Amino acid sequence: MNRHLLPVQVPDPASLRHVQQLCDLAAPYEQGPETDALFAAAMAESNSWHAERSPFFRSLLTDEPETPAPAMGPDVRAPLVHANFFKRHELLSVPRDEVFLHLTSSGTTGQKSQMFFDEWTIRSAQRMVARVFDHYGWITPDRPVNYLLYSYEPAPTLKLGTSFTDNYLCDFAPANDTTHALRHTGTGHEFDVRGCIEALQRYADEGLPVRIFGFPAFLHFTLERMRSLGIPPVQLPPGSLVVLGGGWKGHADRQIGKDAFYAEVTEHLGIPSERIRDTFGSVEHCVPYVECERHRLHVPVWSRAAVRDTATLEPLPHGERGYLHLVSPYITSVPAQSVLMGDLASLHPAEECGCAQPTPWFTVHGRAGVSRNRSCAVAAAELLKGKS
Repeated sequence: MNRHLLPVQVPDPASLRHVQQLCDLAAPYEQGPETDALFAAAMAESNSWHAERSPFFRSLLTDEPETPAPAMGPDVRAPLVHANFFKRHELLSVPRDEVFLHLTSSGTTGQKSQMFFDEWTIRSAQRMVARVFDHYGWITPDRPVNYLLYSYEPAPTLKLGTSFTDNYLCDFAPANDTTHALRHTGTGHEFDVRGCIEALQRYADEGLPVRIFGFPAFLHFTLERMRSLGIPPVQLPPGSLVVLGGGWKGHADRQIGKDAFYAEVTEHLGIPSERIRDTFGSVEHCVPYVECERHRLHVPVWSRAAVRDTATLEPLPHGERGYLHLVSPYITSVPAQSVLMGDLASLHPAEECGCAQPTPWFTVHGRAGVSRNRSCAVAAAELLKGKS
């Protein structure tokens, strides 16, 4: 068994019994009344845990409750904290000496979120990822692969969540060879596009499956450079896999549509569409959202998603665009069990996808306006100063 599928124990089994039971669910897309009731009980435990340890979160619970989102159930209390709030404040629900890992977001400008994880929280999140990979048959301990990582080459002081995640994903199949696209220079990182092209050509000849993880923009730039140099497409071996994440960050002006991008990958690398998956996640909310073969981001059993109006924060019906609201009781280190993301999204029922997954899914339509994001963060900061 992969080591990331092994049991993990909550910090306090007595007070977090339902959190343990929820996070122990092995089927990532299980759904039904029993799991809904378990989720509600786990959220109640999570709220109590953070209220006892975080004056900030305790103050949120005294405010008028937010309008419940139908997708989360009527019994789930999930006070809203904007993701940007974590760019300005360090909040802990565990003693600092219990911080097991400190990661930052990969934003290219401005302040970056800083998140602190106790061992339960990060191990639990890793186990979720492992269970999704296991669900799709992507854990192959007896089959070595070559890795092309469109993320940051590790460095002694590097704490970026994306780098941590992409290197962690290499645990699901043994590495024959690994190439990092963003090479460490000693003073920073540089994109080594020529090294990526050479790696793709070399890996195509070696015959082992190739796994490509990381930022989609840099994969696109690699294929774009191959075209401009007149380098013919390569045929990566069967079993190759592309799992992308982190968005286009500072390259939104060069972003192309998802269908066009996936077609580009298939054309230049020979990887079929169903083996190309995007993901959604953040350092503030580490639950993995991984596309199905129809490229829908289904909500796993360990979390719930809603979409809220950008002006009123009221929950919106299926299909309408608003702030993405993500909730999960897994996190014990920081009161981030209910995060309002800075992303505009729409939520859809499972049946509108057509795949085998029975849970709702969402589509991310881009980042919300900077000024509105700042307003939410400022409001949260004022609440912290006034009530903590």
